[in-house]
Amino acid sequence: MQQKHWGKALYTVTDSLGSTRPITVSGRERWALESLLSAGAKGCTPIDNPAPRWSAYIHDLRREFGLHIETVTEQHDGPFAGNHARYVLQSKVMRGAGI
Repeated sequence: MQQKHWGKALYTVTDSLGSTRPITVSGRERWALESLLSAGAKGCTPIDNPAPRWSAYIHDLRREFGLHIETVTEQHDGPFAGNHARYVLQSKVMRGAGI
């Protein structure tokens, strides 16, 4: 299995008024952001995209980078039935410098 390195990468965030700002994201937060971008409107869940601390990555993306990420609570069945979160990126984010 080929390992991908999650070093710093530049993204452009566009707000609802059309203003843009650059952000630089790395590490697990970058992995989470890339997962959200790939998932689109469907969003991501820890069940479909296993990772140690999804909620922490989402918290950091919100707090450190000001991204709007919706949390949808869903139920799941099985031997450990309960709830899980689905995270959906609401901010308009583009890879690279779009400024």
